[in-house]
Amino acid sequence: MSHESATQNISNMKEFLLLFRQPSYDYSKVSPKEMQALTQKWQDWVGGIAAQGKLERTGQRLALEGKVLRAGGVITDGPFVEIREMLGSFMVVKAENIEEATTLAHGCPALDAGGSVEIRPVYQ
Repeated sequence: MSHESATQNISNMKEFLLLFRQPSYDYSKVSPKEMQALTQKWQDWVGGIAAQGKLERTGQRLALEGKVLRAGGVITDGPFVEIREMLGSFMVVKAENIEEATTLAHGCPALDAGGSVEIRPVYQ
């Protein structure tokens, strides 16, 4: 593949948001060694996506607490009142289509903890 066609393929890619959810992001009882292993797992997975040139940007880890504002001014504690999984973080990847973005989501450490990865196209 020529440099020009490789550049054209990258520019034709779309952005997809990967949202990471898990039943719990409370790591207060995890040993330092287990935390280091988990951190390494995340770094390896994200690094693999970056090595393919498909990582657009990563998001910061989100705090466990929060508020939800609903229509009519109703405010509830925590964004997780009605759902079993907590949103922990996110990242944006580049892919040709949602199927490729879904393939990139495979191997996400959130899945090992019984969580999920939601894949959403980003409008440009």
